[in-house]
Amino acid sequence: MDPRTVPNLRDDGEMSEPHPNHETARQSLGTIIVIEDDRNIAELVSLYLANVGFRVLIAGNARQGIDLIEAERPVLVLMDIGLPGPVDGLEASRQIRKTNSVPIIVITARGDEADRILGLELGADDYVTKPFSPRELVARVKSVLRRTEGIKDETSEVKSLGSLSLDPLRREVTVSEEEIVLTAREFDLLEFFLSHTGIVHSRRQLLDGVWGRGWFGDDRTVDVHVRQLRRKLGEALPLTTVWGVGYRCD
Repeated sequence: MDPRTVPNLRDDGEMSEPHPNHETARQSLGTIIVIEDDRNIAELVSLYLANVGFRVLIAGNARQGIDLIEAERPVLVLMDIGLPGPVDGLEASRQIRKTNSVPIIVITARGDEADRILGLELGADDYVTKPFSPRELVARVKSVLRRTEGIKDETSEVKSLGSLSLDPLRREVTVSEEEIVLTAREFDLLEFFLSHTGIVHSRRQLLDGVWGRGWFGDDRTVDVHVRQLRRKLGEALPLTTVWGVGYRCD
């Protein structure tokens, strides 16, 4: 399949032959897999992503999406939480996270706060709510990828705190030399804490520093990721909740 093409989604939810992206001279920025059963949304999102240089593959259900992730090694996954069939987006996120740390952005219906929080707890890195602007979605994708690709030079130094060690270049976290698997956003949040020990940060400051300025959404997204870090790292992460203010890593 040519990397500068976008596949069509057939009415039965399976991926059909791709149609070409008009900007054929642009080099691919990597593969993004869109798991979405609404054909109109899937193709609209795919066109916007293809136009900025991504190779896009569409899956109409979770099972096909998981198979594509295993076969294609994408740089990012976009997935609707409300997928039809025996495996919805939440269960798909859980299954993907068993073996893969690929960044995941989940797409949710407006007002589904419980689904958003559960999606983050199951390993999603970010979320967008319907209806959404395709340009906003592309911006979210670029923001997540900028963080996961470790662009900033200052992130190259290995950071250690007690038995906890974080290697930004390898995107690897260990506790007592045992590797701990984190999602992309969990990794970024931990890196921020280790880079600013002894300082109290509000949720808004953490969102600006990790998610990026201009990111908008529920501030409690931070709490979900902090809870996941504490669960995975245990006592190796000396993170204090400063009530009414935010969090401090000592």
